[in-house]
Amino acid sequence: MNSYVTYNDIMGTVGSTPMVKLNKVTVGVSGLVYGKCEFMNPGGSVKDRIGLAMVEAAEKEGSLKEGGVIVEATSGNTGIALALVAATRGYRCIFTMPDKMSREKVKLLESFGAEVVITPSDVPPDHPDHYTVRAQTIADQTSGAILANQFYNQANPRAHYETTGPEIWEQTEGRVTHFLAGAGTGGTISGVGRYLKEKNPSVKIFGVDPKGSILKNFYDTGEMAEGHSYKVEGLGSDKVPGSLDMEVIDGWITVDDFQAFQMARRLTREEGLFVGGSSGLLVHAAVELARGLDSDAVIVTILCDWGEHYMSKLYDDEWMLLNGFAIEKEAPEP
Repeated sequence: MNSYVTYNDIMGTVGSTPMVKLNKVTVGVSGLVYGKCEFMNPGGSVKDRIGLAMVEAAEKEGSLKEGGVIVEATSGNTGIALALVAATRGYRCIFTMPDKMSREKVKLLESFGAEVVITPSDVPPDHPDHYTVRAQTIADQTSGAILANQFYNQANPRAHYETTGPEIWEQTEGRVTHFLAGAGTGGTISGVGRYLKEKNPSVKIFGVDPKGSILKNFYDTGEMAEGHSYKVEGLGSDKVPGSLDMEVIDGWITVDDFQAFQMARRLTREEGLFVGGSSGLLVHAAVELARGLDSDAVIVTILCDWGEHYMSKLYDDEWMLLNGFAIEKEAPEP
């Protein structure tokens, strides 16, 4: 007899995402590479976990009250996650977003009734128009508002420590040897990394940084370098976020935009996994890492979000060509 589960509202479906073995993009690799399908959360991304956690933490501490306003600086997915929670609980949302983000994400946020404030991407992190500074200003000036503050809110890594990490451990039956994640806020890699290392200190945790982000250089040298722009959304940073715990990380890998987009398109064509550029970035790094490991390796990475968010960008051949990225019409031969 089949067993069916019902939920009180859509937020009950957050988490417990499946994990899928990658087959065609890993040809020539001895170990196993898995992608955790976070795009199967109800809002379409890994950020659903922290959207729910941050709202519940604010409610518990009393800073977010009935009829309140949630303000956040977002590359899109955290905003969608927060808007999803807000829709079920009656809150208003205002989000700041850099102008490099896809139009699909803006429209999604507006579909939930959120107000979206677009800010320039090419300003330093302390500039009044930087999306994080602008969000803080809006929160300060709006009655009944809270700043979700994903970059410093400890409910962010805690959500991954309490949910994502245990799921990965259980799904691999404790055999995971390597975990890879990016760091937009640092919550995923910090929470999962801390949990997995508590279960088995020999598990290796790798951050994956877009070329242009400053995080790998900071990890390697302890010095702040000047970053430069890149096209991949949602990962990397021009500053070190407070939610990022460098202590749980064993090393960083850099991947450029073309490698990320090429792998994302391959995952769609060859694995049937319709994902965004950040997933391509992580899987490219995971496959390259796996090439140097033996058959005992069990590598897990995050498939962060749904490819439909990027139809006007990496899945648009004209956009790819205009931005200097070659495209492949056919899947490469194994």
